[in-house]
Formats: sequence, structure tokens, C-alpha cells
Amino acid sequence: MARKIAAVVFKGKMGEEPPDAAYWRTCSIGERLEAIESIRAEYNEWKYGTAKPRLQRVLRVLKSEPG
Repeated sequence: MARKIAAVVFKGKMGEEPPDAAYWRTCSIGERLEAIESIRAEYNEWKYGTAKPRLQRVLRVLKSEPG
């Protein structure tokens, strides 16, 4: 059974951030990155059935003009 993810949008004036914004400002950069990685892994597990998707390789050859 597929779960639906609801889009959540907060629209407000500067300085009127929701309370969770204050929490994340108290966290270190490392803690923020760990949280993002956890969310990314959970999403990939849900979407693709694996927490570690492989990257698609893309190769593009560019020719530049001399000068």
C-alpha cells in the first residue's frame, strides 16, 4: 500500500517562522546534515525500495572554440 506524502507550505512574514525553525537553529551543522541524510534515506526506501540508490552516470563532451 503506497503512502501519500502531503506537501506542507508555511507562508508568513520574516520573523514569524514556525517553532521548529528555532529548534533547527540550535542544532549543529553536523546534526542538521544527519537529519537530512536520515530523511533522504527514508524517502529513497519508500520511493525506490532501497536506502542507497545508485547514481546514474552522465557523460557529456563539450568542444570549445579556441581563443
